[in-house]
Amino acid sequence: MHRLLLFLLTLCFLLNAANATVPKDCTQAILGIADGWNSSHVTLSVVEKNAHGQWVRVLGPYRGRLGAKGLVWGLGLHQNARGATLKKEGDGRSPAGIFALGGLWVTHKNPVKHHSSIPYVKVGPNDLWVTNTKDARYYNRHVRLDHPARSAWELKEQMRQTDYPHSIKMLICHNTHERKGGVVVGGGAAIFFHIWRNNGNSATAGCTSMQEEHLRNIIARINPAKKPVYILMPKAEYARLRQSWRLP
Repeated sequence: MHRLLLFLLTLCFLLNAANATVPKDCTQAILGIADGWNSSHVTLSVVEKNAHGQWVRVLGPYRGRLGAKGLVWGLGLHQNARGATLKKEGDGRSPAGIFALGGLWVTHKNPVKHHSSIPYVKVGPNDLWVTNTKDARYYNRHVRLDHPARSAWELKEQMRQTDYPHSIKMLICHNTHERKGGVVVGGGAAIFFHIWRNNGNSATAGCTSMQEEHLRNIIARINPAKKPVYILMPKAEYARLRQSWRLP
């Protein structure tokens, strides 16, 4: 009986690990490694598979900042363990795991070099990104009004237009509508790559930030045909899961 239980538990673990791998067609990844769960500092690199199927670093390492309270498991392409603590709205942590990449959201006066197939939105006064947990219909979704934001609700959800660190943003698909299982209201919204604040001396509210030059380098390198993902984890978790999740 004990042997059967052990076998079933082992099988369950192996199946979960198999379902949590980097997608087979992924040949490009942004890799973020933090020292620990409570660290707001991260080392970022872009890695790609070469002609021999081996992962090699093509950009970085770059310094970056995470949420002020560190990391917590997020909702992405990976499968979280049962009972794992997950990202919540306003918890000050960046989501860890494996995530698809979304489009660009820009107010910067200088164009951002990017692959032509990456959606590119010039943010204006009509653009909102909903983080209000009481609005399940639009939570963690871009909304473009047919008028400039004017009501208290619209102004609160309005995307930033005059804030330099938010002038270039690339969406990290944490808890988005495209994710299998959909959006979990209250599970964390508006997670982006963006320019760091105070020359890197300030943490984020849950995003991943870095120097403008490095962000531009990464965006210019991203090729949707390579099915890129963002892999963000503490160093110990990355080492523990590297083989079973087929991490770079």
